[in-house]
Parts: sequence; C-alpha cells; structure tokens
Amino acid sequence: MSTFAQRERLLLADILETAGPDAPTLCDGWQTRQLAAHVVVRERRPDAAGGILIKQLASRLDRVLAEFAAKPYEELVQLIRTGPPRFSPFNLKQVDEMSNTVEFYVHTEDVRRAQPEWTPRELDPVFQDALWSRLERTAKLMGRGAPTGMVLRRPDGQTAVAHRGAPVVTVTGEPSELLVFVHGRQSAAKVHLDGDETAIAKLHEAKQLGI
Repeated sequence: MSTFAQRERLLLADILETAGPDAPTLCDGWQTRQLAAHVVVRERRPDAAGGILIKQLASRLDRVLAEFAAKPYEELVQLIRTGPPRFSPFNLKQVDEMSNTVEFYVHTEDVRRAQPEWTPRELDPVFQDALWSRLERTAKLMGRGAPTGMVLRRPDGQTAVAHRGAPVVTVTGEPSELLVFVHGRQSAAKVHLDGDETAIAKLHEAKQLGI
C-alpha cells in the first residue's frame, strides 16, 4: 500500500516530466529544472542540503544545486521518481512520510499553480486530515515570520495558532490551501482572510512567513 509521500512523489515526478525543464514555478527564480534539482539534492546530498537551513552552508548548496541543474532533465525526474539512495534516512517509511508528504505536495502545487489555467486538486478527506495534522505540529514554525498575529482555521472550525500578536488575522481554508499559504505562496492559496485590513495586506505581502 502506497503512502501519502510515495503518492505525492510520483505525482511530482509526473507533473515535472509533463511540464518540461523550462516551465515556470512559484519558487522565486526557479524554473522546473531548478526545482527538480532542489528535490534531488535534498534527498541525495545531505552534505549540501544543510544549506537550506544553515546560512554558512548556503554557498556550497548553491554550487551543488547548479551542478545538478546542469544534468539532463530526464535524469533528475527519474531520480525523484525512484527515490533516495538505499541507505538514506528518507528510505525509512516514517521519515519519508513526515519529511516528504508536505514537501512534495507543495512543490507539485508550485508547478501546477504557476500555469495560467490551473484548478485546485480534489483531495480526499483522509489526505486533508493528514495535512492538517502536520500543519498543527508545525504551525508556529511556519508562522514565526508573520508580520501580524495569525490563526489558521479549517472550514469545520478547527484552529491552530501560527503566530501570536496583534492585530490577529484568521486565515480560513482547507488544510491543503493553508499549507500553500504558510509556505509563502499567499497569492496562489484559495483561502479567506479575516481581520484588520492593514494587517491582511502585510500578511499577503510577506515574502517569508516561516522557515
């Protein structure tokens, strides 16, 4: 039985393959080639991937990303599809689920929503619940850079505080859309914002909400 991470991995590989190497994405400065290289480096080059979070390693990460982006695009897509090396921690089912489900979902949407005529995916309730569970656990981390107070709310009323402060903006939407929002793709997320108009504008314009 496939996991959510495995399903999203294959979907990401398929959409990258269909889009081709030069399609736009929602990641600033990246086309699909650079996005594919990022996914591969994250799983296969832990010596460089630390630069995603550690500023001192950022220059090394940039060099390695450029090296991988120069590889044949079809090779990058196949590396994503087949998964990490045998002895990678990402080969462990629990690590894969916790680390890659949201990662692959958001990057799939990065490609899909950069197209002019995209439509939201129809996601089953079980997957939405799984995304909400991950969002609840990481809400404060993902919202720590918010310029206002921020509360995330599902249509059924469940809430998670992403950033304490005043004024408070409540962001309402399905978990899948809330994840797109807190990952800094605010304009592409199908959500509704309630609160002070100035605070809402600041939240929409924030380039980075979390990590």
